[in-house]
Amino acid sequence: MVSKKNNHHLNAFFKEEYSSLKNYVRSKINNTVDRDAEDIIQDVALKIFSRSEDALPITNVGGFVYSAIKNRIIDIMRTKEPRGSQDHKVDDLWQEYAELFYASSPSAYSEELKDTLKMAISELKPLYRDIIIAVDFEGYTYRQIAMETGISPGTLMSRRHRALSLLMRKLEIKNHK
Repeated sequence: MVSKKNNHHLNAFFKEEYSSLKNYVRSKINNTVDRDAEDIIQDVALKIFSRSEDALPITNVGGFVYSAIKNRIIDIMRTKEPRGSQDHKVDDLWQEYAELFYASSPSAYSEELKDTLKMAISELKPLYRDIIIAVDFEGYTYRQIAMETGISPGTLMSRRHRALSLLMRKLEIKNHK
């Protein structure tokens, strides 16, 4: 573990500079499910605080932390999946989502249905659209979203239920035209 003296300096640094660190990470990458600025900072902090006591002391805390974050970002970018495989996953998710609404329909797999669903989701109010995308497409749990936003899981569930109801209504109207 890090010595008590270094531990104090590191704690103070992370408390004072946390928002600057987040801004730095966000300037280097876009937040996605796999690459959240806070997750990267926490990974780096954990590794730094887990250093053995006999490791060389950190003389320049700021430089050390920013270098560690930069290295972590590089590691993440190197392990990034090729863009094509991500597009395929998104198409599969649209397909699964479309099946929720038209499971018994013979046109359940049509491109037109996926386009209609995309359009219907994009027309939702942002608070409804965001919960649908976060839960159903990005795989976040209600608890994860609640921790990030400060909105209770019950409220998030209600919003998603309302969003699904609105989507059903929109798709039924478009289907009958």
